Amino acid sequence: MRKSFFAATMLATGLFAATGARAEPDNFTEVERGRQLSVAGDCMGCHIGPDGKSLSGGHMLETPFGNISVPNITPDNETGIGRWSAADFDKAMRQGIAPGGMHLYPAFPYTAFAKMSRQDTDAIYAYLRAQDAVRNPVNRDTLPFPFNIRMAMIGWNMLNFTPGEFKPDPNKSAEYNRGAFLVEGPAHCGLCHTPRNFMGGDKSGAHLEGGDLQGWFAPDITANNRVGLGSWSIAEIVEYLKTGSNDRSAASGPMAEVVQYSTSQMPEADLRAIATYLKERGASNAPAPQPVAATDDRMKRGAAIYDDTCAACHAGNGQGAPGIFPRLANNQNILQADPTAILRVVLQGAQAVGTDAKPTTPAMPSLGWRLNDQQVADVATYIRNSWGNAAPAVTADQAKAMRERTDGVAMFEGIRGGH
Repeated sequence: MRKSFFAATMLATGLFAATGARAEPDNFTEVERGRQLSVAGDCMGCHIGPDGKSLSGGHMLETPFGNISVPNITPDNETGIGRWSAADFDKAMRQGIAPGGMHLYPAFPYTAFAKMSRQDTDAIYAYLRAQDAVRNPVNRDTLPFPFNIRMAMIGWNMLNFTPGEFKPDPNKSAEYNRGAFLVEGPAHCGLCHTPRNFMGGDKSGAHLEGGDLQGWFAPDITANNRVGLGSWSIAEIVEYLKTGSNDRSAASGPMAEVVQYSTSQMPEADLRAIATYLKERGASNAPAPQPVAATDDRMKRGAAIYDDTCAACHAGNGQGAPGIFPRLANNQNILQADPTAILRVVLQGAQAVGTDAKPTTPAMPSLGWRLNDQQVADVATYIRNSWGNAAPAVTADQAKAMRERTDGVAMFEGIRGGH
């Protein structure tokens, strides 16, 4: 992202007066650093406007408590943040409080952005101020009662939010610490990859161990060898983040947005830092289940469906086609205790995200039209328990629930502004 992030944070701040004047050309260095932080934070992935190129917001973000409209963060005076000062912006970013005292919902990841410094938020502010102002009014009151009572966030923050800037670990390498800052701070990986408690806060003791996300499942990204990234090499993680795929997996759904707008545009040094941190920070304690026996009727039925429907692309041994179709053997998405990912892909289909490095976007067609709920469950169970895989069997009721969840939903839900 930058030659030396920790050196870069020593750049001067206070570039803007409270009037919020636009960035001047001689502030290019600060604006560029803000752009890099904005890319790491995937601002475009959430705030992309109807024009497909600006940060003017407007689409609805799905949460367990209702849909939240994403705000306009261009420097438009009436509908964006044009009247905000740098101090206003910093308070929103790191405390979750907008001008006028309005508490923001944690769907905006201020709980992670708090790890950034004032210098960091000033740089992002400089970048946003340098963008074209786009008028796009957004309704910011879309949640149903009682979740629309923003003052309730005071109590939520007391229970679920611990403010404080990132502090590097003196016992770790500079690369590890940079990765830790990126993952826990601007990139806010935990927002998707950490399970939630009943209030929508992080589930205690399960950081980065996987979580439900808009009808998808963001997998465990700890160093667990079976369901996490423990068996992935640094190079494999970097390739996935930079290009959107590797021999193990291909990004689709919400992760496709992250790759498209964020990680594919980050320097390889930062991706290596992220990979280093994820590999070294520790592993989850996810138990290893016993595989469903090959003699089980569900496995026999699933094997027949697989041979007829899946083997042509993913091979009879589950190894896939390197560089085109990911392997299914030892595939961490498939091995999660929650079968959401495999059910969604089987029922709805999927298409890999396109990036500059890999512009081709291999796709898998929907099989929901030709398989009933029991057949979907059987083939999912077979895939999750073959070629050395082991994961809980999938039920017809789970397949039915996912079918109802995806009925009428486009394959590319969650990928906005292209691809």
